[in-house]
Amino acid sequence: RTGFPSVGFRAANASTTASVSAFSNKLVEAYILSGLISVDKAVALAHEDGPDALKALEAVGVAKQATIELGKQIFYGTNTTFGGDASGFPGFLGTYDSTNMVVDAGGTTDNVSSSAWIVATGTQDVQLVLGNGKAMDLSEWREETVSGVPSFVADLTGWIGLQVVNPYSVCRIKKLTTDSGMGLTDALIAEALSKFPVGMQPNYIFCNRRSRMQLHKSRTVTLYGGPGTSKPAGSVELVAPMPTEAFGIPIITTDSI
Repeated sequence: RTGFPSVGFRAANASTTASVSAFSNKLVEAYILSGLISVDKAVALAHEDGPDALKALEAVGVAKQATIELGKQIFYGTNTTFGGDASGFPGFLGTYDSTNMVVDAGGTTDNVSSSAWIVATGTQDVQLVLGNGKAMDLSEWREETVSGVPSFVADLTGWIGLQVVNPYSVCRIKKLTTDSGMGLTDALIAEALSKFPVGMQPNYIFCNRRSRMQLHKSRTVTLYGGPGTSKPAGSVELVAPMPTEAFGIPIITTDSI
């Protein structure tokens, strides 16, 4: 949506001009995500639980790896420096508004720098686009000779794209490092939330385990005691619970960042 219908006050019995919203059609391209499994037939037949058990184990493995690759692609897209795939869809790093929807945490150590992403999902915001109406499909197992070895073979295939059509759908907190005071905090998250228009509520905060740990430590405080009946007898550390949300928004911890 790029515009709303016209609305205004009118006098009694005065006419109102009909109007409609304005929309912009945008093309979101899906890309092929693919994996091929090949299991030595002799090894499969010798498996203690039978060949079907080994096939199932390999199927779970390729599905998990596909999820890992998909996660990295969502954040880094075609940027291969940070783990993206040049043959895949553009990710947040290449599509978000890097001028208006960014908060700089101020870290200066590049090789330990990370980001947290605050995202609004939905049909007008961020969502995955699945070609052919499904995410991924694992074929039936078949027998083939692979590099001269009789094998059981199956292939995983999916058409997947990432829709980021609203410039206010994604905000990045960048340069989160191990430098003192440069980790993720509630203050940085609050600043990032201020970038979203009033009335627009993000759904998720994505970060890695280190950033979650930094947020946890920032929420842990120490009360220093002293003389007097109303004060603690000594210094008391109040350990915060492991962060699961900030300002009512769920925190999703991922190894893809």
